[in-house]
Amino acid sequence: MQCDYYDAGRCRSCSLMGQDHAEQVAGKEAHCRHLLAAHPDIEWLEPFAGAESGFRNKAKMVVSGTTRHPRIGILDADGHGIDLRRCGLITPGIAEALRVLSNLIRAARLTPYDVPTRTGELKYLLVTEAPSGELMVRFVLRSEALVPVLREHLPGLIERLPTLRVASANLQPAHKAVLEGETEIPLTAQTSLTMEVNGIGLHLLPRSFFQTNTEVGAALYRQGAAWVDEVGPASVWDLYCGVGGFALHLAAGVGRAGNDDGAPRAGTLSRRRVWGIELSAEAVASAELTRDELGLDGVEFAAGDATAFALGAKPEELPEMVVVNPPRRGTGAELAGWLEASGIRHVLYSSCNAVTLAKDLELMPSLKPAKARVMDMFPQSNHYEVITLLTRAA
Repeated sequence: MQCDYYDAGRCRSCSLMGQDHAEQVAGKEAHCRHLLAAHPDIEWLEPFAGAESGFRNKAKMVVSGTTRHPRIGILDADGHGIDLRRCGLITPGIAEALRVLSNLIRAARLTPYDVPTRTGELKYLLVTEAPSGELMVRFVLRSEALVPVLREHLPGLIERLPTLRVASANLQPAHKAVLEGETEIPLTAQTSLTMEVNGIGLHLLPRSFFQTNTEVGAALYRQGAAWVDEVGPASVWDLYCGVGGFALHLAAGVGRAGNDDGAPRAGTLSRRRVWGIELSAEAVASAELTRDELGLDGVEFAAGDATAFALGAKPEELPEMVVVNPPRRGTGAELAGWLEASGIRHVLYSSCNAVTLAKDLELMPSLKPAKARVMDMFPQSNHYEVITLLTRAA
C-alpha cells in the first residue's frame, strides 16, 4: 500500500507502511510464535489476512482548523491539525462521508475545538460504516451549544449522505485526551447500526465497541465458532463479550459441520446455553437487541466485571467452556488464576496483544494452547489478533 501522507512525513501512524502485505503478515506470525515458544506443540493454522487498504469500518477523526477551513484527521505534537480525509485505511464510504461532513462544518459554522487555546466546540467526528454501506456519525462536542444547529442541519445532511442511519452528539467537556464523554444525545430516530457478520445482524449502539476490520472480524468469529463446535460444550461463558460477537455466533450454530456458508443454523438453538458478560451496559443492550431479533432463547447477557462474575460463581454454575476476549492488558492474574483452578477443560482465548496472552498462559500451566491462528486485524501496523484454543492437560 502506498500513502501520500506517510511519504510526505505528515502521518507516521502506520509503522509498516510500504512493506509488502504478505511480509507484514509473516512477520506478525513469527512474532507471535516467538512469544508462545514455550508451547512447541501448538498446531498453527495459516494466518488470515483480508484487504490491506480500505478495511477500517470506523474513523476516529480529530476536528481542528477553522469553520471555513476545517481539518479532519489527527493532531501534531503542538496540537495543530493534520488533515487525513484521504487516508487509505478507511472505507470509501467513510471517506465520502468525511467530505460531506467537512462541507457541513462550513455551512453550519460548527466551530472546531482548538487544543492550544481551549476554544471551540466540535472535537471529533466518529464515523462507522456497516457492510451494507449504512453509516453512523457521532459529533463529539464540548457542550450542548451546537446541538440545536446539528438538529437544524440534519435533514440537509441526510439528503447529501443518504446512507446515514444513526447520528448523535456526544458531550465531552473535559480538556484532556479522552475521546468521548458519558452523555449521548440521539439526533435520529434510529439509534443502532446493524453490522451484518456471517449472517448475524449485530446491533451497534453509539458507545459500543466493535472490531474495526469487518472482514477479519467475521473470520475471527467463524474460527472461534468452529473450534468451539469441535469441543461441543453444552454451556459456554463469553467473558468480555462486547456486543455479543462470539456469544451469538456460538448460540446460532455458525461454524457447525455442514454450515460453511457463515449463516445462523436453524433448529439448533436450544442445544447450547451461552452467557455473555460485558462491563459496558450499552454493549450488553446491543447484544440483547440482536439476540431478540434472532429469537435465541438460550442466550443471556449481563453487564458486569468479567473477573468478579467468574470469582462469584458457584461450582454448580460453571460452564463446560469459557471464551475470553480481553482488552490489551489481558485477563490479569485473578481471572487467569481462577481459570487455572476451575477445572474447566477448554478455553477459547482471543487476544489483541500476544505479549499479555503469553503472560496469562504462564499463569495457567494446566491449560495448554492446542491451536492458534494469527488474524491480521490491523494491516500496515505491528498489531494483530491471535485466537487460541486451550485444552487442559490430562
